[in-house]
Amino acid sequence: MGKRSRERVLGDNAAKAVLRSLRVSPQKLNVVAAMIRGKKVDKALAELTFSRKRISHDVKKTLQSAIANAENNHSLDVDSLVVAEAFVGKGLVMKRFSPRARGRAGRISKPFSQLTIVVRQVEEAA
Repeated sequence: MGKRSRERVLGDNAAKAVLRSLRVSPQKLNVVAAMIRGKKVDKALAELTFSRKRISHDVKKTLQSAIANAENNHSLDVDSLVVAEAFVGKGLVMKRFSPRARGRAGRISKPFSQLTIVVRQVEEAA
């Protein structure tokens, strides 16, 4: 008498991984997500490995998780996977204050974001 499982939102040839509460602004994370969007999985992993952005390590781990989900949960071929979607959402924002001149306070916002990566198997055109 457990809870009914939800209908699958993605198609049969896709898998996804979500990374939540990532301590970086969505604007900075979207730059890294745009680097891998639409690329083959092995090229995207290579680009993230040699990227100089701090957050690229976490994006790489999420991409590897999406690849593992595709392989283990949905029996997809890893060699024909493509990063179909990589999108960024806003999370919570921690508000901090820094002392300024004449007794005033400057507001510092420390945003969090979340990353969703969808990999899809594409058929090779002969």
